[in-house]
Amino acid sequence: MYAIVEIAGQQFKVSKDLKVYVNRLTNEEGSKVSFDKVLLLDDNGNVTLGAPAIEGASVEAKVLQHLKGDKVIVFKKKRRKGYKKRNGHRQYLTQIVIEGITAAGGTKKAAAKKAVVAEEVATEEVEAPKAKKVAPKAKKEATKE
Repeated sequence: MYAIVEIAGQQFKVSKDLKVYVNRLTNEEGSKVSFDKVLLLDDNGNVTLGAPAIEGASVEAKVLQHLKGDKVIVFKKKRRKGYKKRNGHRQYLTQIVIEGITAAGGTKKAAAKKAVVAEEVATEEVEAPKAKKVAPKAKKEATKE
């Protein structure tokens, strides 16, 4: 079972007992955190898509530690001008471990999607007569003769 979840503005593919580095969270080390913005859920081949998120689904995680990432060098140069600028920074990160994925409400969303597909089929039948707009062209050709 895995899920695609949005954490701190980024999307991650997570599964149980997976350690993930995310942008710095405000939670303390050792605390539990829950993410409700689950975009996709796969339960042994049974895929549920959200529109945009799955209602009732959540991902439970535990904050392991706060740390800084590797140094990133930002180097700017303009050739033949003698301009060189070297900057760098270390990103603030949080390491979390995924403790569980809750799929409550996932089946309701699948049933709702089937209803939406049925509505699209019904609207396609209605739109078919509108596609025929050959008659106005025939009138213009008749007036030219």
